[in-house]
Amino acid sequence: MNLSSARKFFHHEIQQPDEYIDLAKAALYIAQEEYSELDIEEYLNALDAMAIELEERLPLEKYPLKIIQCINKYLYDDLNFTGNTQNYYDPRNSFLNDVIERRIGIPITLALLYIEIARRIDFPMIGIGMPGHFLIRPNVSEIEIFVDAFNSGEVLFPQDCQQRLSQIYQQNITLQPEFLAPVTKKQFLARMLTNLKYIYLKQHESEKALFCVERILLLFPSAALELRDRGLLSYQIGRFNQAADDLQAYLMQAPDAQDASTIRQLLAKLGKNQ
Repeated sequence: MNLSSARKFFHHEIQQPDEYIDLAKAALYIAQEEYSELDIEEYLNALDAMAIELEERLPLEKYPLKIIQCINKYLYDDLNFTGNTQNYYDPRNSFLNDVIERRIGIPITLALLYIEIARRIDFPMIGIGMPGHFLIRPNVSEIEIFVDAFNSGEVLFPQDCQQRLSQIYQQNITLQPEFLAPVTKKQFLARMLTNLKYIYLKQHESEKALFCVERILLLFPSAALELRDRGLLSYQIGRFNQAADDLQAYLMQAPDAQDASTIRQLLAKLGKNQ
């Protein structure tokens, strides 16, 4: 499996209407650019097998909290999935195959695992893009309970989310309704890729960071900051024509951005006038 094939499959998956996108498949196509021999079906089968095991343990009373307790016991007590607090920025935490094999991950990949297992037992859940910490909740509008897949499936109520936010940012944060809004599947995948992008930037792996940006732009082609980042990363690795095109497109969208003058200087170096 070469990079272009993995990218092609990812692109094909995300072309569908949002509700039809298979999150697990899309996430595994992301991993396939890192692991060229990755067998997608093997990991989809692993999710199926977990769901079958879990189904046998489900309570007779199908109340949401009882189902969540059952999923938690299975994933965290029996299978020992856990949040990686020791090495949070290990790229492997962002690849679903690694999360399944190593049973360790970050909030968004453990949320993805949880959502995919829950979907297979007919208990749909959705991602909640809370700032600084990804959560999930049952896809039932009248139920205001949230699940923290990173912390052993801890059940949170809105007040708990407020406290969690204040802990993360080490200051009093007022919980806004949009902080607990569901994310689309495309937004979910973009957030996964954004995490991975920052990990690679931190590790000075410009080309891998660029691959993340390119896939975010497949999801959201006109995202201004991603156009800028693709331009800057392209410049770093010597793809000057791509860099100039993207940086010009960024300035067209955001002519008054704080970094506009820096971008114009860079374009001048590339021989492009603004």
